[in-house]
Amino acid sequence: MTSIMTNSAASAALQTLKSINSDLESTQGRISSGYRVEEAGDNAAYWSIATTMRSDNKALSTVQDALGLGAAKVDTAYTGVNAAIDVVSEIKAKLVAASEPGVDKTKINNEMTELKNQLVSITDSASFSGENWLKSTTAGAAANKNIVAGFNRDTGGNVTLTTLTVDVSSATLINTVDDAQGLFTKDIDADLLQSTTTGTAALYRLIDSGGTAATGALIELSAATTDAQVDEMIRVVDNIFSSMTDIAADFGSVNKRIEMQEDFVGNLMNSIDKGIGRLVDADMNEESTRLKALQTQQQLGIQALSIANSSTQNVMSLFR
Repeated sequence: MTSIMTNSAASAALQTLKSINSDLESTQGRISSGYRVEEAGDNAAYWSIATTMRSDNKALSTVQDALGLGAAKVDTAYTGVNAAIDVVSEIKAKLVAASEPGVDKTKINNEMTELKNQLVSITDSASFSGENWLKSTTAGAAANKNIVAGFNRDTGGNVTLTTLTVDVSSATLINTVDDAQGLFTKDIDADLLQSTTTGTAALYRLIDSGGTAATGALIELSAATTDAQVDEMIRVVDNIFSSMTDIAADFGSVNKRIEMQEDFVGNLMNSIDKGIGRLVDADMNEESTRLKALQTQQQLGIQALSIANSSTQNVMSLFR
């Protein structure tokens, strides 16, 4: 039956064309944005996961920055210790030279004074971003330093930060308040540094910072300094030198740990990016093929609608 009031064929063709246009619009949106899941309405579960992981990746990027800042602080402290090691080695050499008969101990002491001033200068300069791990101006041992090293999310969705702890208490070279907490300022018993002790303490310190607690004699030379005292000073300076090599080794280990963590965080961020991509990125090959097919269907739908609409025009010929 042909009706001019209700064109069933045209209605069906129109519905098909609307469906094709809707699919075409969605496909074009995926191609233009590059996302298969761009909004929560596209796939709520995948969108939620992707949004959370993108936020976590931003946090990991900040962690990477924090690791870089921590590495800079460690490098600064290591550079300071390494430079101080060379100076302490020179001081030890001067003391060995002073043990030779007939040398002018006063002139050697003048050289040692300048070397000790250089140690103070190195310690003062080993500062990065307002932090100096080699010098302390507070009483007691220096507090540990924490470097943000990781951002973690557990199965319950709770987040925690992983920190890398650096023990800088043993790395303090000068403490201007509490001499006992500084390697250069504390008392060191030379008697305990020989294979056979005498039981009589022989306390020495390398630098006088003006703090309290240290009572030992300064490592300095005069015409009255005996060979036995020079030997004691050499043992103390050698002990300081050994302690500084340990400090430098510790900083080197921390620096290596930071480098490894930086590499891990970088690789982790790349893996998360790939995981997000698998969830929400559009397959451009697939979408371009679908677009071509939908464009063809759209053209056919328009033709079908045109044919369906022309059937009612044929009724007019019956009234001519």
